[in-house]
Amino acid sequence: MENTIAHEAPKKRLFTTRELTYTALMAVLIIVCSWISIPTPWNVSFTLQTFAVFFSLVLLGGKCGTFSVLTFLLLGAVGLPVFSGFKGGVSALFGLTGGYILGFLLTALIYWLAELIPAKGAARIVRNIAAMLVGLAACYLFGTLWFMHVYAIDDKVITFSGALALCVVPYLAFDLAKLALAVILGESLRKLIKVK
Repeated sequence: MENTIAHEAPKKRLFTTRELTYTALMAVLIIVCSWISIPTPWNVSFTLQTFAVFFSLVLLGGKCGTFSVLTFLLLGAVGLPVFSGFKGGVSALFGLTGGYILGFLLTALIYWLAELIPAKGAARIVRNIAAMLVGLAACYLFGTLWFMHVYAIDDKVITFSGALALCVVPYLAFDLAKLALAVILGESLRKLIKVK
């Protein structure tokens, strides 16, 4: 009797080696960009981490970009000094500005979800920019509500508009400029790395 060997179809991996490599590199970029910060009299510093998040999403796509952000957050949560001002640990995430840091994951997830909408060429770029704008707004909203909650723990009171004026308005133009730069650079490089 002839022995037959059943050949199973190879299982599809969640990430290829190339995707894992670029995901890790983009997580490092987010970390380095979070270290490039300019302190302000307010509670939020000017950093380049928003640019790095946008750039990761444009360059790698929603899946790998989201995991880059998640890797950044997990490294910070376990205590590595990856956040602005070389901070790390759960206390940094639960502080006044922790909501904005966690909001990056929300931005990435919205971008990933938007990729389910089929689009090619210029329509794809417009879809991705719209997704990043919605994601940025969601990050702002979540971070501002978080800021208000933590602020209130010390029996202080701040209105939603007051928190926006303090934590969002001074940074809005810069974040939009970082988004534009991320799109220009990301779109220029994405075909070269062939991740997606």
